[in-house]
Amino acid sequence: MIPSSLSRTMKACRHFIARRACWGLLVMLVGCTGTQQRITRARTHAFTAYWPPPENNKQLRVAVKDLIDVKGVVTTAGSEYIAKTARPAAQDAKCLAILRERNIPIVGKTNLTEMAVTVSGENSYFGTPENRFRGRTEVIPGGSSSGSAVAVKYGMADVAFGTDTAGSIRVPAACCGVWGLKTTFGLVPIEGVFPISPKNLDTVGPMARNVRLLVQGMDLLERGFASKYERAVREKPSARQIKIGRLYLDGTDPAIDKAIDDALITKGFRVVNLSPAFKKQWDQGQRDGKVVATADAWLSDRQYRNKRGVSFLTKAVFALGEVEYTLRYKGALERREQWRRALRDTFEKVDLIALPTLQGLPPKFPFWGSTVVFELRVFNMQNTTGVNYAGNPALAVPVPLSLPVKGKTKTAPVTSLQLVGPLNSEAELLNAGRLLERKP
Repeated sequence: MIPSSLSRTMKACRHFIARRACWGLLVMLVGCTGTQQRITRARTHAFTAYWPPPENNKQLRVAVKDLIDVKGVVTTAGSEYIAKTARPAAQDAKCLAILRERNIPIVGKTNLTEMAVTVSGENSYFGTPENRFRGRTEVIPGGSSSGSAVAVKYGMADVAFGTDTAGSIRVPAACCGVWGLKTTFGLVPIEGVFPISPKNLDTVGPMARNVRLLVQGMDLLERGFASKYERAVREKPSARQIKIGRLYLDGTDPAIDKAIDDALITKGFRVVNLSPAFKKQWDQGQRDGKVVATADAWLSDRQYRNKRGVSFLTKAVFALGEVEYTLRYKGALERREQWRRALRDTFEKVDLIALPTLQGLPPKFPFWGSTVVFELRVFNMQNTTGVNYAGNPALAVPVPLSLPVKGKTKTAPVTSLQLVGPLNSEAELLNAGRLLERKP
């Protein structure tokens, strides 16, 4: 008699082998058609739904994270349970209003981590978007806006809308080597967006391969943004006119700190080091932001915690959120105004703050897939949550990474610089990004 646990394991293995066999057949059949783009799309799992644009399309191609309602389409939130039980959205999310007015086509709904609560980019139901460097080395795509980052990285979309509650735009942007903008809390409407922390942290923002496309994406989310950006460029056309406060954090890979310093100095920004006192305030803001993010996820979506079809990882986050809500949530919210005041005081001395988006390079997935321990490891790598906690905007900027280190295998030729700005400074952030992107 085979023990039930072993029987379940054997069934899982047979299911896995069958899926891999079907996948091999699919690749063979699709390959026979000669449509390489379809192979790429299927391989990367960037989309949960894809609507090809016309062959001679010259319009901007916009992809929308499958957390944002598109009329007539089920918003799956990356979840098997929701995909199978939810009804199609009755109307578009409000953040799509400008896009619809301009008749910009949506080319697809992008994949994400289930209910946007884990950070590696893993999705066991829709498949995890693949993120490769130099054609072979695969690392995590980052979450939760994993499909949005992968879609723009591989040219499947010009702009992708993501959501950012604790770093969900900037982390995948950092992992995939693209640009991602976390907007000021409340700037872009979130009605019609699947809730994680709607009262405290949730935002919608654009992702793209360069600043020009990022500006176009932002102009679809905020009326008149292109004019704001042009004004920011006129007012500060040179990096010498921008004063940046550099924040150094414990545990950061020295190669990443060096890459960020090199980028800022080479482009000519005026850089000053921020004080140890501010670093202490930043660290507290990070801790409190993580408490609010996990507790609010439980408050918003705890009705799914016992549903069949919801992954163990998602349920584990909800369980952690319940603990955080009970023990630390009230205190974290009470300290938020103090943290906001610290940022306002700092922005009286500098224009922007610079620090790494991630403290290390994006890791590879474990052989057996993601686990709670692995997700916590990635969660602790990100320097993003304190920004959401305050409500400020921030920009993830890809910068080149030089790693002449013998005996070590490094997995990414780029790292990510995070620029944080005052409230409603998205145009100024993108102007600084323009200067960082500009060739000498």
